[in-house]
Amino acid sequence: MRDVIPAPDVPRVPVRGGGTFPVRRIYCVGRNFADHAREMGAAAPVSPETRGTPVFFMKPADAIVTGPDVPYASATHDLHHEVELVVAIGHDAPAGVLSTANATDLIFGYGIGLDLTRRDLQAAAKAKGLPWDIAKGFDASAPIGELVPAGQVDAASLPTRLLSLAVNGTVRQQAPLGDMIWNVADILHELSRLYRLRAGDLVFMGTPAGVAALVPGDVCRAELEGVALLNCRITSAVV
Repeated sequence: MRDVIPAPDVPRVPVRGGGTFPVRRIYCVGRNFADHAREMGAAAPVSPETRGTPVFFMKPADAIVTGPDVPYASATHDLHHEVELVVAIGHDAPAGVLSTANATDLIFGYGIGLDLTRRDLQAAAKAKGLPWDIAKGFDASAPIGELVPAGQVDAASLPTRLLSLAVNGTVRQQAPLGDMIWNVADILHELSRLYRLRAGDLVFMGTPAGVAALVPGDVCRAELEGVALLNCRITSAVV
């Protein structure tokens, strides 16, 4: 059957060395760093035995921004940055729950992104006990740098590498990936309980403490030490 409207373009992320990665879904992990959970007023686990289960939410695939200019979001006066490791899935998962031992076999590569958040809308929704999808899943809410193929990354060294964000040259967020409550294998395992992971999926892995507001004109430099980089600038809102 023919399409009755033009088919939308598939969002794509550039890959180091050439090519692009077509995006199917964007999964995000909330409260994956204890210090960030505490700064948001949530309880943080004190040991692996008390960590419970991860918090997940989603963004639309077309929230991706791969260029240097990121428009300030509409309907907010408090747009926050959250720097995150991004994991790209390169193979469809088998049916059933993935084991942590096999979960990382799905990984195509790694990148770094910003989970932009309309914090005022999130706070208002939380105060009323309502879902806060509109605070996370909006246009241009997922700036991302190029993906680095997994074969070019020493995965064993990832826990020691610093995840950081500087705004206008001042570091606001910084922590080693080893501070994540759930590591990459843990998160893919837990996601597989809820969804069938497929090639083209991206997973934003959570942010450390230090989230704060951005304003038009701010210049952001997000880095996963020795692996991935994202440079972008916040522009005026698109009307």
